[in-house]
Amino acid sequence: MYHAGKDGWLFLTGGTNEVADQYRRIRPMDRVLRLWRRQIHRRIRRCESLGSRYLHLVVPEKLSIYEDRFDGLTLDPRLGPARRLGTLMRWSWPGRRAWIDLVGPMRARRDENLHYRTDTHWNIHGCLLAYRLFCRACGATARTDFLARPFDEFDAVLDIGNKLDAPPLETVRNYRLFRDAERVGGGRLIDAHAAAGRLGELHSGAHAVYRNASPEADPRTLVLFGDSCANFSENGLTAMLAETFREVHFIWSSNLDWGYVERILPDLVLCEQVERFLPRVPEDDFDLASAEAERLAALGVVA
Repeated sequence: MYHAGKDGWLFLTGGTNEVADQYRRIRPMDRVLRLWRRQIHRRIRRCESLGSRYLHLVVPEKLSIYEDRFDGLTLDPRLGPARRLGTLMRWSWPGRRAWIDLVGPMRARRDENLHYRTDTHWNIHGCLLAYRLFCRACGATARTDFLARPFDEFDAVLDIGNKLDAPPLETVRNYRLFRDAERVGGGRLIDAHAAAGRLGELHSGAHAVYRNASPEADPRTLVLFGDSCANFSENGLTAMLAETFREVHFIWSSNLDWGYVERILPDLVLCEQVERFLPRVPEDDFDLASAEAERLAALGVVA
């Protein structure tokens, strides 16, 4: 399930996604990566037909970045699925233009500790790196003041650490990044879960729309399909992007809702996903409205 490396670094190796097994050159994984390449190219073409630009960002596992801290774990990070998919995407100009490589930049800056030691998630520095790379890829001016914004700091047991018999504490710093952007749409699931005291249970189907009236905001509209690394909190990638662009739509799903994209007709569509979920290639048949209604009903809320 997990590997204890040097200096308290914990690595997720098992679980439902069989993470360590993804770092082997086997035919099933080769096929998955080819399917992803085809799917991303389909997304590129469909977005182009709508006047939008598609970009794809995979957040690397710690296994792909920190082999210097493995301490006994036999695994070749060069076989990580994100790195291999990036190689496939660079075979064509549309693929190179859509693919945002995060593996190389993270490895180059891994001494800055871009992830939490006892968690699967990146910290503010890893998130900032991805944010800046996305801004560079789409020609936006990245904000430079996020680390100067207010934050809350506390000690907590994080997701991998919670699996230990004696869970270690790690210091967490959560920034309050929202300043110019405000939520103007979506959010029914967020509000319903918050009212029920179950916000931590909300994942797939979460939806929020942010508008930024600042004269410094990039005038474009972005639809972001993402997961827990983007999130709807004030500490993640979604918040950074909402503080940068005129309008940002966040949908917690790696499975695209084309009906939603066609209604919004955004300038940019970004899919962010964590590397260990790559074995699941979506059909791009997500229906946000149906998913939201189903989850509201489960909470006893009338849609």
